[in-house]
Amino acid sequence: MSFDTLGLMPELLRAVREQGYEHPTPIQVQAIPLVLEGRDLMGRAQTGTGKTAGFTLPMLQRLAHHANTSASPARHPIRALILTPTRELAMQVEESVRTYGKYIPLRSTTIFGGVNINPQTKALRAGVEILVATPGRLLDHQGQGNLNFSQLEVLVLDEADRMLDMGFIRDIQKILALLPTSRQTLLFSATFTDEIKQLASKFLKAPASVQITPQNTAAELVRQVVHPVDRERKRALLAHLITSRKLEQVLVFTRTKHGANRLSEQLDKDGISSMAIHGNKSQPQRIKALEDFKKGAVRVLVATDIAARGLDIDSLPHVVNYELPQVPEDYIHRIGRTGRAGAEGEALSLVCVDEHKLLKDIEKLLRKELPRDVVHGYAPDPSIPAEPILTGRQGGGGGRSRGPARPRAAAAPAPRGERGRHPSRPGARGK
Repeated sequence: MSFDTLGLMPELLRAVREQGYEHPTPIQVQAIPLVLEGRDLMGRAQTGTGKTAGFTLPMLQRLAHHANTSASPARHPIRALILTPTRELAMQVEESVRTYGKYIPLRSTTIFGGVNINPQTKALRAGVEILVATPGRLLDHQGQGNLNFSQLEVLVLDEADRMLDMGFIRDIQKILALLPTSRQTLLFSATFTDEIKQLASKFLKAPASVQITPQNTAAELVRQVVHPVDRERKRALLAHLITSRKLEQVLVFTRTKHGANRLSEQLDKDGISSMAIHGNKSQPQRIKALEDFKKGAVRVLVATDIAARGLDIDSLPHVVNYELPQVPEDYIHRIGRTGRAGAEGEALSLVCVDEHKLLKDIEKLLRKELPRDVVHGYAPDPSIPAEPILTGRQGGGGGRSRGPARPRAAAAPAPRGERGRHPSRPGARGK
């Protein structure tokens, strides 16, 4: 099937072809016609399935009849609102809106916390039809009188499950109360939990349902391999794999911000260009790290789970779990960064004795055993005992901590991307 069969206008088809896409993904095949019909939609899809184009393309077409080149802000009221959980995802969604809408004179902008609010205010007052926003900063602008949703036609909640996980439910409820009830609403989520279904039942009207990827199924095109190794030799093994296999554009996951910073510094000392990205980095730092990584100026991007969702990097070939996540589902989201849009990918996990239970939990979720590959010269010493994995400041790489153990909920960082409403940070909105 080609995009020509989905009923999209020539201007959109031209933009799609310029991006090198000829055939729509399964979620695009199912979602685009439904959105064009004006239906409310619940879409379940993992990252990398093409869901962003699945809603941006038909949304652009539905708004195209309002497109104009007038300089008057009044001719460019907000007609579509896309809510995302993180700054990174907001930027990437808005980039897709610009890419696919380049031949349609509709204005778009993005607003999120962590940066100066004044340029955002200026853009809003100039008029935009499509607004991509994180919840906290949107409410900041609403409080300053910068938003008018009286002519809103389309609402999109992207990665709704992550927004709920991050404690945005009250913000979302406040935002919904600001919007016209006569609108089209699209909800996308990696999972359809009871909480998601309950939320959807309150504000979606007879929604169509599109379910593409079975829940908790890893991308089929991702080759997954476990490399057993001692905790103290993880960094050496990682450097060996990158240099000996000439790996480029490698996304590496650690559990903590401290661990990400330390590993990035060590890789630099090994002659492997690296940058870290996590919640303590300023927004300009995070944007620069991502841009340098995308263009190949940086070989390795070391990330905490802030990057497990929302990082949209075309044809990312390699993901490395330097430390396994403590929540098995986060493994799915991590490796979902590769194997996207029909491209093959590779997910390597460096697993020490401390992480054997975490690995078993992941394999139970996947319903299969992951293949082991002991790298020559890095076989683990069977006499080394397991040590508890704590969630304080991480040491060199395995699982030991130099701080006191804390429950996972207390140790978790503020919501990934935007400092949204969160039990540990009441009232913060990522200003």
